[in-house]
Amino acid sequence: MPDIFLSYNREDQATARRFAEGFEREGFNVWWDVTLRSGEAYDEVTEKALREARAVVVLWSRKSVESRWVRAEATLADRNRTLVPAMIEPCDRPIMFELTQTADLSRWTGDVADRTWQAFLTDVRQFVGAGGTPPVLPAPRSAVAADSRASSTDARPSLAILPFTNRSGERADDIFADGMVEDLIAALSLSGQIKVIAQSATIVYRKNVSDLRTIGRELGVRYLLEGNVRRAGASLRVTAQLVEADSGAILWLQKFDRPLSDLAALQEQLVTEVAGHLGVQVQRHEMEKALKKPGDLTAWETVMRAMSVSGRLSSDGLRAGIADARQAAALAPNYALAHAVLTHHIATLYMNDGGRDEAMAREGRAHARRALALDGNDPTVLSLVAVALLFLGSWHESLAYARRAVDLNPNIALCHVNLALICLRFKMPDETIRHVDAAEILAPRGYQTYLALGYKGLAHFQAGKFEQALQVIEESLLLYSYMFSLKDKALCLEKLGRHEEACEAIRHLRAAEPSLSLEGIERANTLVFAVETAQDMNATLRKVWLDTPLESAAT
Repeated sequence: MPDIFLSYNREDQATARRFAEGFEREGFNVWWDVTLRSGEAYDEVTEKALREARAVVVLWSRKSVESRWVRAEATLADRNRTLVPAMIEPCDRPIMFELTQTADLSRWTGDVADRTWQAFLTDVRQFVGAGGTPPVLPAPRSAVAADSRASSTDARPSLAILPFTNRSGERADDIFADGMVEDLIAALSLSGQIKVIAQSATIVYRKNVSDLRTIGRELGVRYLLEGNVRRAGASLRVTAQLVEADSGAILWLQKFDRPLSDLAALQEQLVTEVAGHLGVQVQRHEMEKALKKPGDLTAWETVMRAMSVSGRLSSDGLRAGIADARQAAALAPNYALAHAVLTHHIATLYMNDGGRDEAMAREGRAHARRALALDGNDPTVLSLVAVALLFLGSWHESLAYARRAVDLNPNIALCHVNLALICLRFKMPDETIRHVDAAEILAPRGYQTYLALGYKGLAHFQAGKFEQALQVIEESLLLYSYMFSLKDKALCLEKLGRHEEACEAIRHLRAAEPSLSLEGIERANTLVFAVETAQDMNATLRKVWLDTPLESAAT
């Protein structure tokens, strides 16, 4: 257990080293990412150190306040009451930390006798414990999950990001290429869905990437990412490809071109975009593998099968997903994600059915409580539980958990998609659109894109922008003919005075889901949307529905 976890931005590494050495002189055991050993999984080691550290020292600078990774680490430390922040240069801290007492060490140069430094050490010792004796702290809520998470998620996909090749021949591009790899490792590790090998284990392959299958075996990983950077006039091109280690097959290849105006901003944009594409591809491949596997599934694989129904949220698909999630929870009873997926699917089926089955609602709430008790600090768990609680009628809890999920890790597309939906309940269309746009950057054309677009269309509907709403909803339907998107298309058409086309959309809906009833859809609208929005939707829908008899739908 480290005394101190040091959180900082990569560009402040020289300053961070001064702090690390200063703490070590005082006898503290300091963890910072340069201490990672070859072969260690970046996400597992970093998260373990972050959660176990008695004090998390966050170094705020102009760069670190803009870093999603530093903000995520600071947020988790704040939740765990281990946050000890310091300013290393004048900057505006994130607003949620403005009221946290923060030492100003922007002028500290390493002098051990400096009064400000000595006062800061006193604060740190209060967290670590005087004389090196740790204070007695309550066990975290996720303590039960800590051991089970390791065993339950051993089957998570593992990835090594090989050193990017600089094909420009310019020294500045060497630094850029190395920074890309470092930031991609951090970005993918924070999602918790992929095990990422530390950069210290892959750096030895800078000059030798000829046999990817051998490298995969030596590192013990399922996937490899390799890439290169090169200049083309006033632009920089980054090319990346994802390779399956066992077969050497290229699963994904893409080029990213950006102007060279600002390398620092360019790197952050590219990291977000590459990580987004890569995360989508790995998850899609893992789902496909789990769906094809005939039996002997691990808990992780079973959860992947269960989550795959998010690409087809029909009642039959949800029932299949519920069965898979039940199996995952049976294989690993203390696996929080299994319970979170189970409550999400149960609650979604409950909503699809118009909220009539109270036994189903009780079971959904029970699994939501279980997921939160096992790991209430996992953003994906929080986000899935939030949607379940929305459908089960606990709207304010739903919003709180969804926002907390995004605060803990703003780099998970699923968390933004789910928060976008919940914002519709509270009639916040601008916030809905903002989170949909964030999700599209993080997971372009991901398996839930059709849902995100549907939510964006409904945000325009709430704002009275029916033409825009219709355009976005039709784009969503091109990806997947989701029954509620067909309903929303009919609503937009009716609002635009296109009654016959609205009736045609209802015919398609009733043909696709013959068991749907007007009353069930009206109850579902009431569960999900703000009161005024639901009333408006239901009045408009009833008029169209009654003009579209079942006989017409059958033909």
